[in-house]
Amino acid sequence: MSLTPNQHPIVLAIDMMGGDFGLDTTLPACRDFCGHHPNAQLRLVGDEAAIKAHPNAAALLALPQVHIIHAPEVVTMDDPLEVALRRKKNSSMRIAINQVKDAQAQAAVSAGNTGALMAIAQFVLKTLDGIERPAIASMLPNAMGTGTTVLDLGANVDCSAEHLQQFGLMGSAFVSATMSHSHASKPRVGLLNIGHEDIKGNKVVKLAAPLLKASPIHFIGNVEGSDIFKGTVDVVVCDGFVGNVLLKTTEGFSGLVRNRLNHSFKSTLWRKLGALFALPALNAFKSEFDSRKFNGAALLGLRGVVIKSHGGADAVAFGYALQRAHDAVAHDMLNKTSLMLAQLHAQQD
Repeated sequence: MSLTPNQHPIVLAIDMMGGDFGLDTTLPACRDFCGHHPNAQLRLVGDEAAIKAHPNAAALLALPQVHIIHAPEVVTMDDPLEVALRRKKNSSMRIAINQVKDAQAQAAVSAGNTGALMAIAQFVLKTLDGIERPAIASMLPNAMGTGTTVLDLGANVDCSAEHLQQFGLMGSAFVSATMSHSHASKPRVGLLNIGHEDIKGNKVVKLAAPLLKASPIHFIGNVEGSDIFKGTVDVVVCDGFVGNVLLKTTEGFSGLVRNRLNHSFKSTLWRKLGALFALPALNAFKSEFDSRKFNGAALLGLRGVVIKSHGGADAVAFGYALQRAHDAVAHDMLNKTSLMLAQLHAQQD
């Protein structure tokens, strides 16, 4: 079956075994996703016997748009890249990505080992013309409630100015394809720096700014870390070292906030009473900044759509990753990226 991005139904290949919780997370997430997308098709890639025997499987497997693709091996969170890439060629992660390569699915979703997923995806799918290095892009919460997409988040520790320019193109296409807010049609792209002024930054950042300005994107210039959370920008470009530190810091702070909120209900009587009166506001805050809504990092720059879910995601969070993959396909992210790259090459010529 040969598929094109605009052809329906959209078919997703799901690594059912990856992540910290495997089938306990992926099965209920897939069932809920099908309830919202009855025309989509899901290829459940994993141990067929284990999937069929799971207590959450019966209702999902009864749906006509759901099919199992048997994969006898699993890439664990601790597997070295060599093992995942060379020795486990029949893993659920590898076969899910092969489904995209062979045009049996239009996107693959996995909560497995990030390094292994990137290595396998790049090896199997290859990169788009004009892209030297794929990047990991994900959304961080902001005050506007729309989320700010940041890349790279760890795939490329050392980057050239040209790499940062390519990240800007890929990030702009990703937001345009997966978001629906007022700026989504022409996302605002910023370059992460220690200040807004052109004279600030290291050599690579200073070289990247004019390249991004000359690109077929809406580049607004340098931005600071605070701009990410204010929502004044839609896409933030940085190298993988800075991006990964930013991501881990944000996750740590989010965990601290959740723990403090929970502690309010477990301390003294007065704190409990105060928390009770503040409950509506606290619940609204937790909902708005619920990190599960931003789950689903995209591996950009590949000849196929691959979405990485957080390894510790629950069913709700994994469902958002599935939605991210569906939207990327439905709104033709790959073609948008290729068109931007073609425009850039035409300008350079």
